[in-house]
Amino acid sequence: MSSSNSKTPAITPRQVMHGHTSQILDIVHLPGRRRIIACSADGSLRLWDLENDTQIGDAWRDEGHKADVKNVALSPNSQTVASGSEGGTVRLWDVKTGKVVARWIGHTENVGSVCWSGDGERVLSGSWDGTARVWDGKTGKTVLEIKNGHQYVWAVTYSPDNTKFATGGENENAVKIWDAKAGKLLSTLHQDQSVRSLAWTSDGKKLFSGSLGPIGIFDTDTWEQIAVLEGHIFNLSLARNDCLLASTSIWDETVCLWNLNTNLPVCPLFQHNKDVSCLTFSADGKLLVTACED
Repeated sequence: MSSSNSKTPAITPRQVMHGHTSQILDIVHLPGRRRIIACSADGSLRLWDLENDTQIGDAWRDEGHKADVKNVALSPNSQTVASGSEGGTVRLWDVKTGKVVARWIGHTENVGSVCWSGDGERVLSGSWDGTARVWDGKTGKTVLEIKNGHQYVWAVTYSPDNTKFATGGENENAVKIWDAKAGKLLSTLHQDQSVRSLAWTSDGKKLFSGSLGPIGIFDTDTWEQIAVLEGHIFNLSLARNDCLLASTSIWDETVCLWNLNTNLPVCPLFQHNKDVSCLTFSADGKLLVTACED
């Protein structure tokens, strides 16, 4: 951040919850702003009540699986969570029961990112095996396998109209845009550093890229970079009104909120005790949940 922002007192959290025994790696909000699901390097998912600051029920675990659960994505109907894990398995979890209802095998290395298509028909996953896969959300069959040139695929996201998806990764540092039906490469957006996070605006007109460098903003009609947010990097969460972007930093243990009308920070930094691993807005954009390595 600029020197003026670095001197501004940081904001502290409204509430803090503890329970996972290792680093929290991803979070999703359930409808209503009251509950979240977090996944962790302790091999579990956990359901949390934000009003009472308590865990609801036991930890969600797949029997015999102790490896990191690296990411989670909530289905559009909020009934199912997809997770990606160390070892390459994509799992589906029933939100009501906390039980695994499907295991999809195909990736040969860790799954770094998962997301659902907007209609809930497809699940997209990116892996450290250098591929992205599109899965049929009902049958679990692989619909597309994309060898996209990255050594590690860190980020995947569908466009709001489901006609395209974007991947980001390491070793060939770039965002790549693909035709969601045919799997054809449409555009390559080169970056100086590996791409770790992606976010598409709800109208589909802009794509945000979070990396180990500045945040890039791309016009999706031309695929030209139209703006850069300097000084805050890594993970992103975009509010659904497309007016606020939250970003994490691996350098100063903070979260920054950006006004996307001005592309400037809107408040003091949110301070944490250790590196911030993930963050997510509630559906109404009024609540931001973050997790750090402590």
